[in-house]
Amino acid sequence: MTRRPTGWHAAKVTALHPETASARRIELEVPTWPGNDPGAHLDIRLTAPDGYQASRSYSIASSGEGTRVVLAVDEVPNGEVSPFLVEDLLVDDMLEVHGPLGSYFIWSPDSEERPVQLIAGGSGVVPLFAMAEAHALAGDASGFRMLYSVRTPADRFFASDLEGFAAHGSLQLDYVYTRQTPAGWAVPPGRITREVLEAAAWPAEVRPIVYVCGPTPFVETVAGWLTELGHDPRAVLTERFGGG
Repeated sequence: MTRRPTGWHAAKVTALHPETASARRIELEVPTWPGNDPGAHLDIRLTAPDGYQASRSYSIASSGEGTRVVLAVDEVPNGEVSPFLVEDLLVDDMLEVHGPLGSYFIWSPDSEERPVQLIAGGSGVVPLFAMAEAHALAGDASGFRMLYSVRTPADRFFASDLEGFAAHGSLQLDYVYTRQTPAGWAVPPGRITREVLEAAAWPAEVRPIVYVCGPTPFVETVAGWLTELGHDPRAVLTERFGGG
């Protein structure tokens, strides 16, 4: 992990893409950005004409030394920041961003060479995608697996990118669909279970580093199961997200 200075930056929106029906991929150019490690996050601060300010934290979907920063924001109904970012933000708009933030929930290709297990719930896949992309681009030798719990196929973030990593052998990718499955899917929809986790994740005896990100109940449940399955709690790193 590289030690990087943190501060406020002016960011210009350079591209906007639909990610799902309720989420948007946002590409920023941040000339003073010091780069960030995979798994980092930043704060976005919005200021209303009357001076009222609201800020929220968002995981970063990109990493590396450049000044391009990619976010993927899921709209939270009645939120103060995400509805604007998903519905109203335009190319060439300017944003205030603070970061990069986070030194705990980080993976990088120069980390200790141990198997890595990524476990995502919904939009919690964003920082894990940054890790998987960095692993693929670096040709890192660590074994990488991802278990991604998502409502329906249409709700997947970074679907084509992740499937590309899997096709090229840099990622073992497993999905759990909770509400609707693709046509011909062998398993009926349902929430992730301890048995599914045990079958799809690296076993404890290979000493993987495990990153779990998603809603608080999901994260707490999965982290508890991992401990029951013999994983070292110190090697199970968790990140939760809330409203915004």
